[in-house]
Amino acid sequence: MAVLKTRIVEKNSGAAIEVKTSQRLRIAGKSIVDFVAFNLRDLNERFDQARTKTNQVKIFISTGDILYSKRNNPMLTIVEDTFKEGRHDLQKGMCSRKRFEMVAQGASKRVFAEGVDINPKKPVEIPDHGCWENLSAAVKPWNISPDDVPSPFNIFQCMRIDPETGIMYDTLIRPKDEAHVDFRAEMDCLVAVSACPESGRGSAIRIEVFDS
Repeated sequence: MAVLKTRIVEKNSGAAIEVKTSQRLRIAGKSIVDFVAFNLRDLNERFDQARTKTNQVKIFISTGDILYSKRNNPMLTIVEDTFKEGRHDLQKGMCSRKRFEMVAQGASKRVFAEGVDINPKKPVEIPDHGCWENLSAAVKPWNISPDDVPSPFNIFQCMRIDPETGIMYDTLIRPKDEAHVDFRAEMDCLVAVSACPESGRGSAIRIEVFDS
């Protein structure tokens, strides 16, 4: 496959890229990537967590599964997934400055399966922006409002969900070496990604677009 586009997205920053029908999109890295998509021909149509889960009757998706829009149209199909240490997330939303502040103040919760607490607590430790701000800035040139950025597909974010209580535990499980998720575009898409700050532990990611 010939590489058509390559972008490096630095930690706690975002980027948006256009992908045409049948082209292959690769998201590669070792830390969490917040991923959203829009129909490039009608930006009001966007990726939907709930439709994606309901249409496939599961909360964990990987190779062979589809990202659906709220209109129940297939947007992207996962054709390769090399993240073997854990699973991707379709439950959580995205971090933001306010979310960090709320957790630090005890107004919101975030717990880790490993029993650690790496949430920023002091004002100096709290990032001044997060994935919501990154994604909002990335899609601004297409005149998409921050309020219209959908809840993301969180690549490489391995959550542990208690089957009885429904409690969502963050984990420290990440790819040991660089992993990637490849998608085949089922429509012309605008995709946007954020290289999550991960409370200071995040790292840069890479986006590649290949010909069909």
